[in-house]
Amino acid sequence: MLDTKFIRENPEIVKKAVKDKQLAGTVDIDELLDVESRYLDLLRKVETKRALKNELSDGISKVAPEAREKLISEATQVKNDLTELESELKISKESLDKLLLKVPNIPANDVPYGEGEEGNEVIREEGKKPTFDFEPKDHMDLGVGLDIIDTERGTKIAGFRGYFLKNDGVLLHRALMDYALDLIRNKGFDILEVPWMVNRDAFVGTGYFPWGEEDHYTVQDDLSLIGSAEVSLTSYYANEVLEEKDLPVKLAGVSPCFRREIGTYGKDMKGILRTHQFTKVEQVVLVPEGEEVSRDWHEQLLRNAEELLKQLGLSYRVMLMCTGDMGPGQRKKFDIETWFPSQNTYRETHSDSYFLDFQARRLNIKYRAKDGSLKYVSTLNNTLAASPRLMAAVMENYQQKDGSIKVPDVLLPYMRGVKELR
Repeated sequence: MLDTKFIRENPEIVKKAVKDKQLAGTVDIDELLDVESRYLDLLRKVETKRALKNELSDGISKVAPEAREKLISEATQVKNDLTELESELKISKESLDKLLLKVPNIPANDVPYGEGEEGNEVIREEGKKPTFDFEPKDHMDLGVGLDIIDTERGTKIAGFRGYFLKNDGVLLHRALMDYALDLIRNKGFDILEVPWMVNRDAFVGTGYFPWGEEDHYTVQDDLSLIGSAEVSLTSYYANEVLEEKDLPVKLAGVSPCFRREIGTYGKDMKGILRTHQFTKVEQVVLVPEGEEVSRDWHEQLLRNAEELLKQLGLSYRVMLMCTGDMGPGQRKKFDIETWFPSQNTYRETHSDSYFLDFQARRLNIKYRAKDGSLKYVSTLNNTLAASPRLMAAVMENYQQKDGSIKVPDVLLPYMRGVKELR
């Protein structure tokens, strides 16, 4: 959420952000400013009436009996007026808050303009792509041949994009998650297994609602299934005040993730690259205010993910996402795309974002600065490992001519003696 003072003083900048993020028609900034003006006017009237009410109440006991009745009558009228104004103020505040939740974050100055993925920029390519003396298979053909992936029966009981992992496929999937947890824990992150069903406040607070509401599964008791541990981790300190000396807070969560994949029908029809359920290790960091602090941590989270891919021996490229291909709440976003030999292309496996105080304002997460003042924290997050997509990349890059798959060296300690999938 943006500060209303910032919106009031910079309406054209905010309008441009709405346009550049392809959100035109979702919120009217002029309407928001009109609603805020009416709200502030009502607030002033309420505060004036409250002061008068208190003054009259104090005066009743101090006046002579013959003047008291007139004063009581006047106080009663003020009280009635105040009740009516407070009701109007509440409605006005609800309208303002509803509009504020639809205002996106302002893209950083170095984020390129673009309407969609064609506007993204390649920052760099890393790693050596594998070469084969045979035609490489895709992960699905490999998985079926090794009897470690079953989408036919997965679809039978779970619908479109349902799947089973089996035997050594389960081991490889879990090895990736355990390896990622060990890597990030060794960097001083607290690791958490998070709630998978959370309340609406957590989704609104992290900016997934109202924009992405249709892409999430809703269950009973006003709860929804998370599409990322980011929702639970970032909300961990909601409505709390931290101390500056305790920042940065470094959290890593592991969880199943659930997404309806609205708008992706027809994409990735084969295999397990785009599924309704997957598992992810996510990094979340809370830091003090300041653009440079967030930018430094943005790069650090990126390096953590790159370290994982380098140790896995996978080739990848880093992308700077354009305005139209980043989330409404994101200030700046990098994607990492990993090489898939069967497709002869890179596919997205990681997303790295910073928000400044956008999420913290919505979640009311503050810290007490060294000078005693209260400020909002800044938040960041990045994928460390998401499987089965990352597992599919490992399978394709480490396949052998006979259809077997060599296990990357860094995963061997987690594979219970399995060195090759056969």
